[in-house]
Amino acid sequence: MINELQQYVNWFRHSSPYINAHRGKTFVLMLGGDAVVDANFANIVHDIALLNSLGVRLVLVYGSRLQIEQRLAARGIESRLHHDMRITDSETLECVIEACGYQRALIEAQLSMGLANTPMHGARIRVCSGNFVTARPYGVYEGVDLLHTGEVRRIDSKAIGRHLDHGEIVLLSNIGYSPTGEMFNLAIEEVSTAAARALEAEKLILFGADKGVFDSRGELRSELLARTAERMVNQYLHRMESEAPDQEYTELARQLEAAVEACNLGIPRCHLISYQEDGALISELFTRDGSGTMVIRESYEQVRQATIEDVGGIIELIAPLEQAGILVRRSRELLEAEIEQFTIVERDSAIIACAALYPFTDEAIGELACVAVSSLYRGGERGDMLLNAVEDRARELGLERLFVLTTRTAHWFVERGFAEASLDKLPGRRQELYNYQRNSKVFIKKLG
Repeated sequence: MINELQQYVNWFRHSSPYINAHRGKTFVLMLGGDAVVDANFANIVHDIALLNSLGVRLVLVYGSRLQIEQRLAARGIESRLHHDMRITDSETLECVIEACGYQRALIEAQLSMGLANTPMHGARIRVCSGNFVTARPYGVYEGVDLLHTGEVRRIDSKAIGRHLDHGEIVLLSNIGYSPTGEMFNLAIEEVSTAAARALEAEKLILFGADKGVFDSRGELRSELLARTAERMVNQYLHRMESEAPDQEYTELARQLEAAVEACNLGIPRCHLISYQEDGALISELFTRDGSGTMVIRESYEQVRQATIEDVGGIIELIAPLEQAGILVRRSRELLEAEIEQFTIVERDSAIIACAALYPFTDEAIGELACVAVSSLYRGGERGDMLLNAVEDRARELGLERLFVLTTRTAHWFVERGFAEASLDKLPGRRQELYNYQRNSKVFIKKLG
């Protein structure tokens, strides 16, 4: 019980930076028809209520593909698709309207709950929906008239913003309206990306059956650059065109396509998570590695020079290595005095790697010291990123060589061009400070 309590406390402490970062930000959540009827949807609603209580501005875009198909089948109407776009005739539009209205009522009912002894107790969430999406007919696509299928023309961001300012959750559906009073069936992926762009949302979160994107080894990709995701989508579409031109797009392909589009429109981060996994939304937003796949324009890990505000993070990073005897202990006072010598790798406002450069300009040589990578991020390229950054800085200072003293990580440095050397190859001042009790080995690298 004590361990469980401590785990909870630790998680809550580590989530606090994300709570502060997300407050006041706008998130667009896309939920398909399958998600709304899934057994886990009640838990998703609880998590949405939690986000609302933490000051996150929420727009929910809900779809109804499943419900439309059910209504078409019940009426004996053929479901017609053209390049994964529904051909919406008048009878089909009636099914779209019915399905959309049912979905909205279901979601509003779930968000209105306030039973005691439930996560929704006292939530008092206000939900609004309306004619926020202006649409126009898609028209004829490759010789086929899509009839009442449309595309987004405009999102009324000012009206939506006023509701968000009052703490309300805004619902957008797969129906858009024209100035002439017509209704059009829209793709929720397009509504979601258009809304995210118009509202300058911080995130677009896409719920699907899958947890995200898996690599060839079956491992979940926690991060995916938009250009990589776009290449995956293009490969999938090319394969479909050559092998099965009449096949529907997979849900994952549609999600990736939407994520790429959103990133190209300026949305910093898009998240693919599972609507079947309890807590996926919370773990994706409030833990460092999340639970799904995040698609981003550029890597959000950055290498930069450390500042005095980074001292606490560096101490937390190097403490385990100091305790294990891998690194020499450094006091806070020493770190504060030498902070300008440090280069760090920052991920989501957390320091996950660091290294220091101490120049001996008279001998045109520098010491690479305090190289540390968080245990959660070893095996990647953070160490190489650091080393490259330190080497670049050394060259800027006119240094011709780097040396390192190590007791446990000799092979890592040898693999990166360092060669073992004798103690007398060190600068005189550094020889005087050599700790014979640690008996560190000396390695030197020439900078090209």
